This record gives sequence, structure tokens and C-alpha cells, in this order.
Amino acid sequence: MNPRVPIPGRGAAQNPANRFDRLHYEPEPEIEDGRDPLDNESPLPRTQFFRDTSRSLITQNDSPDVGFAASINIYRGCEHGCVYCYARATHEYLGFSAGLDFETKILVKENAPELLYSELLSPRWKPQVLAMSGVTDPYQPIERRLKLTRSCLEVLAEFRNPVAIITKNRLVARDTDVLLRLTEHRAAAVYVSVTSLRPEIHRVLEPRTSAPERRLATINALATAGVPVGVMVAPVIPGLTDHELPQILAAAAQAGAKDAGYILLRLPHAVAPLFEDWLGHHFPNRKEKILARIREVRGGRLNDPRFGTRMKGEGIFAEQIAAMFRVAAAQHGLARQSLVLSTASFQRPGPRQMTLFDYLNPPGSGSGG
Repeated sequence: MNPRVPIPGRGAAQNPANRFDRLHYEPEPEIEDGRDPLDNESPLPRTQFFRDTSRSLITQNDSPDVGFAASINIYRGCEHGCVYCYARATHEYLGFSAGLDFETKILVKENAPELLYSELLSPRWKPQVLAMSGVTDPYQPIERRLKLTRSCLEVLAEFRNPVAIITKNRLVARDTDVLLRLTEHRAAAVYVSVTSLRPEIHRVLEPRTSAPERRLATINALATAGVPVGVMVAPVIPGLTDHELPQILAAAAQAGAKDAGYILLRLPHAVAPLFEDWLGHHFPNRKEKILARIREVRGGRLNDPRFGTRMKGEGIFAEQIAAMFRVAAAQHGLARQSLVLSTASFQRPGPRQMTLFDYLNPPGSGSGG
């Protein structure tokens, strides 16, 4: 990949070739996306939204590395623009690039609530915890307007099916009322993801996510309301953010978090060169040290896809990170078993004709015409 000038508000600065395509168009750097890097007034790449016509919503996985077997992803691609996001590589299955395409070309499952209702109503569905954010964030910016995640939570509340949410966006607090309905049946848990407490890191690493202090405020708001909430330190970036683990856990516990977890940085496929390019732009003096530390925990490579090691890494530095996490979590009372969800209250309501309008405007909402 040719080096590009960083784009304000974006994580990636370019579109690397799709690994499934034989042909790739590489525009001249000075005219890519109509943007002259020397002209601050030239247009920036805009976010586009496309209709996703998938006929199912719930996906299953048998990975031993994750704590759930079923998940839903309402959006494919993510405008948050986190440069390290492992999900960038999944955009290549859609014919897009893992770079700018991932954060500017978002597919939306507009019928997600109807699909979810139908799948939960089916006798084939075995009640179990559903994860929201198995791949992309359910509370990325477009959710503020579309409210599809909220509508799916309404469906889950009707069925009393448990859900675990992971997000980097304070917008999750908007849905406290629905989450409390699920909490009555031990059927909701929210994990707010915090990568770094330093604004100068956050601005370039996760450009369109909520600021660290707002994420901590979100933990506090949910905890105060009575919603079970934890913190997920993800990803931990060796050589860049790993030393912040104790401070993040301390701040989250003080805000009201009752549980914690962490995931080591993963850089599959095109994500690795994107991350290398990002380091060269933003941390050129530390780039080689950071990459060397990543290779130390990944068996000499930048990514290790093997089950059992891909989430936590291996080697002395990975062991140090794990030990640091255990000590800090214990010190602040963040026990991994504290947010246990239950399917005991699951129920199937009678079949009925349901539309998205039903969930955006439930009875008694006062939004009738």
C-alpha cells in the first residue's frame, strides 16, 4: 500500500486491495476520493448506507474463544472507524475494502426487528444469550436515527431472551428503559469498551466513538439506573495501551462497573498493514517498538488466528498483561462471574403481524398521528 495522508475523522487513510479480487484500482494519491492532501478545503469521503437484504439475523459460532454461541449484527461495516478493528476483514466478503470502505460503506438490516421476532418465535430457537456486537458496534452513529438496535431490544424484552451488549458509544444509555425491563428477568448485561483513557490516543485510534470520559459516564448512568454493567478493555495494544489496564479498571470500577474482561489486539489479513500505516502516521518514533511487542505475543507474527491464543496471546509479555489484569480486577472487585444471565423467564408470545413501526412507536408512547 502506498502511504496516505491521514483523513480527519477516519481511522483508515486508504482502501487496500480486497484479498478475494484479482483486479484492484489504485488511484493517484493526490486525487483519491477527490481529496488533495495539500488542500484542506477539498471534500472528505462521505458515509454511504446500503440496504442489507439478508433473510436471517441470528448467526451461530462454535469458537471456543468467545463466551457466546449466538449473535446478531444489525449493521455491517462501522462508522466508528477504529483502525485496529478485526471486523474490517469481514467487509471483503461483501466485495468492499477493509480500509475506508469499512467505515464509509455501511450495510443496514432494516428488517432486523421482524427477522428477530420470527426467529425467536420459531420452535427451532433454543433460548440462549444473544450477543450484540459480535462483529460491529450496535450503537454506531446511524443508530441514533434508525433505532434498529432499540427495536431489537424491544423484541428481546417481549420474549425475555437474554442479551449481552458490547459498545464504545454512550448512545446505549438511551435504551436504559428497555434494558431495565430485561434486567427484571436477569436478561441484560452491557459491557462498555474502553481502550485508552488518553484523549490524544482516542482521537486518532477510535475517531468516531464516544470519548473515554463519556464512556465512564455511561457506565455510571447504567449502573445508577440498575442495569448490570461491566467494562471490556479491548483491544489491549502491546507497547501502546497495555500499561493503562490498571487505570482503566480502576476508573470503570469507580464508575460502577461490576465485571471486566480484556482482549489482546488482533490484526487479521488487511488490518495488519492498515495498522502499520496508522502507526507510521501517528507514532512514527514508536512504530517499530510497538510492532516488535505485538510480534512477541503473536509467535513472531502480527496476527495469530489459532483458537486458544488469538484472544490473549502467548509468551512472557502476554503473561504479564494477563497477570496485570487479574491483580487489578481483583483489587477493584471486578469478578468475571458477576454478570450471569438467565433464560429461565423466556417466553414465546402468540404469533401476530408485527412491523418495524410497532417497535419504534409502542402502545402508550404518545407518538400517534
